[in-house]
Amino acid sequence: MTSLKHNEFVGSLDCGTTSIRFIIFDQFANIVAQYQSEFPQYYPNPGWHEHDPNEIQKVSEECIAKACENLENAGWAKESVKVIGITNQRETAVAWHRRTGKPLCNAIVWSDSRTKNTVAHFEHVLAETGFEVDTDQFKKGEEGVMALRDITGLKLSTYFSAIKLCWMIDNHVEVQKAHQDDNLLFGTVESWVVYNLTGGAHGGIHVGEVTNASRTLLMNLGKLKWDERLLKFFGLRTSILPKLVSSSEVYGYITTGPLKNIPIGGLVGDQQGALVGNKCLKEGEAKCTYGTGAFLLFCTGKDIIKSGHGLLSTVAYQPGPSAAPVYALEGSIGVAGSAIKWLRDSMGFIRSASEINDLARSVTDTGGVYFVTAFSGLLAPYWDPGAAGLLIGLSSYTTPAHIARAAIEANAFQTRAILESMKLDSKTDLKHLKVDGGMTNGDTCMEILANVGGFDVLRPEMRESTALGSALLAGAAIGLFGWDLAKPETLAGVNMKGSVEFRPQTSEAQREKAWSVWLRAVERSKGWEEGIAG
Repeated sequence: MTSLKHNEFVGSLDCGTTSIRFIIFDQFANIVAQYQSEFPQYYPNPGWHEHDPNEIQKVSEECIAKACENLENAGWAKESVKVIGITNQRETAVAWHRRTGKPLCNAIVWSDSRTKNTVAHFEHVLAETGFEVDTDQFKKGEEGVMALRDITGLKLSTYFSAIKLCWMIDNHVEVQKAHQDDNLLFGTVESWVVYNLTGGAHGGIHVGEVTNASRTLLMNLGKLKWDERLLKFFGLRTSILPKLVSSSEVYGYITTGPLKNIPIGGLVGDQQGALVGNKCLKEGEAKCTYGTGAFLLFCTGKDIIKSGHGLLSTVAYQPGPSAAPVYALEGSIGVAGSAIKWLRDSMGFIRSASEINDLARSVTDTGGVYFVTAFSGLLAPYWDPGAAGLLIGLSSYTTPAHIARAAIEANAFQTRAILESMKLDSKTDLKHLKVDGGMTNGDTCMEILANVGGFDVLRPEMRESTALGSALLAGAAIGLFGWDLAKPETLAGVNMKGSVEFRPQTSEAQREKAWSVWLRAVERSKGWEEGIAG
């Protein structure tokens, strides 16, 4: 048997919503080996979405083992992996027992909407009692809402994980008892996975990384600390929370499997991981990940920008335990790739998602058609849950190709809407937009994005940006390849192969005319559900 070669690689465990993958990169972000596997989704009631934490852990360990097999099959020793990073779906909440290390119930997934009544309860508390900003000093109503937002950067929503944890305590006897007995441990997915990889109930570490913690409603965004006032407001014990850690440091060592004794050196939420993976490390740089929905993050540097235009403030990354954090503004688009799926599965316009580009390219414009893809209301920057999907400008001239092109344009218009808000909030002009995710595979989609937005679009050949982000953070933690996020020039050679740039080809007059019509279409889609109810 040929002896295996040794090198230096970095691994990334990417714990997504429906699947997990472990990718092994070299210093230029070439993928040396990988393995991916899906895990079960549970929908016990309408609007509910759950995961079994044990299945997440089992599949995570399987992906690490299988990727290491593939690495050795490619001729490299598994000892070549020097450090791993972990990136994860951010707001999913996990509760487990301090002594046994076992989950107390299924995890509640970020997209789950069962907690509407929990949100309503806390809105009522804000209105009637208020939020205690200092001893016996309460702010009520809108002042309370703003106080909460000033501390966390967030709004009360079913989206964030503290709300999900409160629901667990109220509705699962086991979680309630563990909380009362001080046997409850809480964390987001990276916290759960690290706990188990480092020993679980037998010495596993309980840590939570700041980008994930910034999505809980429990962390002080400016101080990067759990905030006692928030814990008191939500009725939670401090002892249930993980120790807060930066995005790049050695947290602990893997205790089992083929990578036993290898350090875990990078943790980051998935959207922030994509920001780092796209090397948007300076103020004014932005990335958008186009999946089922789309998530746009705009780096604001060392400053927390409080949005007055419908965006959220968040931690972008903290490059080390003693390093200053970098912040971002975030805007979410509810429907991106799912509009293409709708054209395929519900309308039968295409047989596969990739055909959308050919169909859209078969016409030079939309023939006057505009498509507001508000299938479940509109997210940033509109925040209108009552908005409805709308196709307008239809005529006897309209064909499926025009509608397909309008669907792609809708994605571009919504991206521009978020970027316009980001420009107003940050007073910074966008240099270019870096992109990743499934929708970016098509050149037509990217050309339309550049034309509608009026900015350059940069698409790397290797678009596993989320995984690459956690790999860069992990490598930097041990000084691998000389990577240093405080010195972006040390990453100059990373993922530069085959990068494609799309530049606007339309005139500003054309662009502004189309934009003004889009805004009219959005106004017509707003408040539809409330209108029907009334």
